Amino acid sequence: MELKNAVAIAFIGAAPLAQAQDRGDVTSEFEIGVLVTSGNTEESNLNGRLAISNELPRWRNMAEFSARHTESEDETTAEQYQVVGETNYKFDERQYWFLRGAWEDDRFSGYDFESSVTAGYGNRLWESGDQSFWSVSTGLGYRYNRLDEPDENGENAEDSAIARFATQFDYAISDRALFRQKLSTEVGLEENNTISESETSLQATVVGNLSMKTAFRVKHVSDPPEGKERTDTETALTLLYSF
Repeated sequence: MELKNAVAIAFIGAAPLAQAQDRGDVTSEFEIGVLVTSGNTEESNLNGRLAISNELPRWRNMAEFSARHTESEDETTAEQYQVVGETNYKFDERQYWFLRGAWEDDRFSGYDFESSVTAGYGNRLWESGDQSFWSVSTGLGYRYNRLDEPDENGENAEDSAIARFATQFDYAISDRALFRQKLSTEVGLEENNTISESETSLQATVVGNLSMKTAFRVKHVSDPPEGKERTDTETALTLLYSF
């Protein structure tokens, strides 16, 4: 069974536990960015993201889907899809257990797909108001990545137990502006490949539920597939609608 199927089953199994409580507060975000150039260079870039979160007395549930497509001179130069789901069980006001699953398909990464499932402990060390907080989490899990081409040993997949460390800092600069910093690292405990990701973003309300967002993302793979770079970066300017 592929790991993405196991992740889906895990979240389907956890859903009835959350649904047994009050519906809670549900918030959603839709984000899109489009850039088209013509003339000496013909290029188009499309970024999209949909995120849903549900806050309950004992549970916090989050799901996110994102996609990116870039085309230059009628040739695709970037294509990426990512799905992330996480559920938290809050056993007191700030501490919680988490279960997280992630799946990513990046056409030019050297991987057919990357996937992981982790579980562990988290703590909101600081919280102020409805939007400002600092949380940290750590846990153990399993990673399964399928390669586009077999490696030097003839293997077409990488799998390993992993340790995950993550932190998120949200700070409401004002009623209309939010700064967010996310950092995560997944360390392979068997094959020693470490994957780290960072996202720094700033969003400001334009009117009503519509905001402008700028983000800088970095992904670093310590031991990437042969011929691929260790670090990928992305800078994005998008419109974000909350509902």
